[in-house]
Amino acid sequence: MRIAREVVDLTARARIRDAAIECFAQSGFGASFRTIAAHAEVSPGLITHHFGSKEALREECDAEVLRRYRDIKTNAVDAPSAHLLTELTQPTSSPTILVYLIRAVGAGGPGARRFLDRLTDDMRDVMARGVESGLVRPSRDEEARLRYLTYQTMGALLVQFLVTSPATPDEFVATLGDAGSDVILPILELATEGYLADRSILDDYVRFLAEPHDDQGASAS
Repeated sequence: MRIAREVVDLTARARIRDAAIECFAQSGFGASFRTIAAHAEVSPGLITHHFGSKEALREECDAEVLRRYRDIKTNAVDAPSAHLLTELTQPTSSPTILVYLIRAVGAGGPGARRFLDRLTDDMRDVMARGVESGLVRPSRDEEARLRYLTYQTMGALLVQFLVTSPATPDEFVATLGDAGSDVILPILELATEGYLADRSILDDYVRFLAEPHDDQGASAS
């Protein structure tokens, strides 16, 4: 009976967590225990029993969302063209996960900073896998590139979310599909071919980074 009760508790905890992820994605992190409980079909007291506070519930939701997003990105590295074409014709990525990511960043403050740091950490392995497989070119500074791409991706999604103000996560993903023909080609073009006609600016900047600079002497002169 003890084992059976533990299984029930784990199932209830996971159900509450998944319901909270959906409620946070739909309404933001102001969603109440009562709203989450109704969605999970449990009592608000059971949420308190399992998590104690909204902060603890949010922490577990963050971890689960990041885990699912990491799986999605890993699959994209393993079969990039198939993943892209499948998503264009029959989207399988969860709108809830995508909008949760956006809301977590858009909430701002220390919580958003921690979430972005964890997202960047997760994407580090995905990027390394892409480099190792030959899909992605190595960078002179892998960490700087990783941070830039993470921030650029989330920033672009946040802007799209704010200007469309979708009523549901599904509606937001639909807006991305509507804009797909305008967005996907330039993203792939920039990622594959770049947009500067030659490498002179890059070479100048790399030389600038490599050379010692005496700022004090330059100011004095």
